[in-house]
Amino acid sequence: MAQNQENKQMTNLSSTIKTIQNIMRKDSGVDGDAQRIGQLSWMLFLKIFADSEENWSFFEDDYKSPIPEEYRWTSWASDDEGITGDELLDFVNNRLFPTLKNLPTEGNPRAYMVRSIFEDAINYMKSGQLLRQIINKINEIDFNSTEDRHVFGDIYEQILKDLQSAGNAGEFYTPRAVTTFMAEMTNPRLGEKVLDPACGTGGFLACAVNHLHQQVKTPDDEQKLQKGIIGWEKKQLPYILCTTNMILHGLDVPNIQHLLAGSLAKPLNSYEKKDKVDVILTNPPFGGMEEDGIENNFPADVRTKETADLFLVLMMKLLKDGGRCAVVLPDGSLFGEGVKTRIKEKLLTECNLHTIIRLPKSVFAPYASINTNLLFFTKGSPTQETWFYRLDMPEGVKAFNKTNPMKIENFAEVKEWWNNRQEIEVDGFPKSKKYSLKELQDRNYNLDLCGYPTIEEEILEPEQLISQYQAKRAELNANIDNILADINKLLGIA
Repeated sequence: MAQNQENKQMTNLSSTIKTIQNIMRKDSGVDGDAQRIGQLSWMLFLKIFADSEENWSFFEDDYKSPIPEEYRWTSWASDDEGITGDELLDFVNNRLFPTLKNLPTEGNPRAYMVRSIFEDAINYMKSGQLLRQIINKINEIDFNSTEDRHVFGDIYEQILKDLQSAGNAGEFYTPRAVTTFMAEMTNPRLGEKVLDPACGTGGFLACAVNHLHQQVKTPDDEQKLQKGIIGWEKKQLPYILCTTNMILHGLDVPNIQHLLAGSLAKPLNSYEKKDKVDVILTNPPFGGMEEDGIENNFPADVRTKETADLFLVLMMKLLKDGGRCAVVLPDGSLFGEGVKTRIKEKLLTECNLHTIIRLPKSVFAPYASINTNLLFFTKGSPTQETWFYRLDMPEGVKAFNKTNPMKIENFAEVKEWWNNRQEIEVDGFPKSKKYSLKELQDRNYNLDLCGYPTIEEEILEPEQLISQYQAKRAELNANIDNILADINKLLGIA
């Protein structure tokens, strides 16, 4: 009965979101899925914030809203017969947005959150009547209802996935199965600080919150959870979506920082002991190149313009001694030479790189076809040995895709192997194998091991081919830049 009720609720809420998207398609100011998601994001945030304020005012005797009364959702949006048409557009564009963009913070973290959400937000809609219709549909969702909030969380995840088909492939969303597995294996504990320095829409942080929620027994435990989650994001849209995602997951004032210059813009030597964290979970952008000058924030021997490599150096810096990290990296980071070799040497010297899991090629399909790996390491002691494990496609499944994504059940074999490690061979090829530090050194720190024994020809969709080509081109350009930098260094050329 309960399952039937949840299914019915899922259907109703899915229908509500679909209706909202269809209404937006009628508006001449909203062009494409990315703008529709951007439009929906600030509206959902205000509704979720308003519903959350009901709870905060109940539990906090001295609660005072950071938003002036006439600009609260309950004042201008909650009445289905409220302002509409040109009057509504004028209010939103010329009063609501300017007020929230310039909201006094005065040390109020909730005020700061609201202002940062609206700093670069845009109202794309040009029809006040259609805007009112959308507002009324959003009002059908009660985010104070446990059932509505739970079901909407699943729908929200689909909204985040939609970003990838909106021309933002690979930037925002990591499959839930991957994020869940990485969170489980790093095992964050209450009282620890958990960071994603490239948090996107918050998939890793959401899994960390879910993992920590299971440990909460007392109000003090809850406070530890509230204070333990940290995210950094460069782009406005995923920042809004992540903040909203964290509120949906029960964080009152999410510590999500909108770093306009990005996580790599701060000099590495400026980080202090107080900045360090216990756990890092992340899928940093890869295949990309940073703008000129960013590499100068890093020591000379590890300078590169390739984003993923710089993030790896940053993560080593940010971990406390004993801190754990799980990160998604492409194959190129494992076998690349030049600066990549020096970064891997640094990783194996400063950290215990104990496990590398090779993922099936289609895990991120159809959005990317790049081979990816999960690296698990602990800061503070050098690597003695590294285990490699190749995760094969489930029997009878040729490839993962949008309709058949990877599931957490697909990691069952890895979980079973994790605590009882042994070398495994399949058809004469290693599926699991252990390498000593010396063996890795003798291979010039090539970590591209336990690969797939056969290569099948795969016919990709045009957009996949383009995405794959662009990523490989960026990786090749980065390798060329690194080699040229090494040559210039040898020749004494600045």
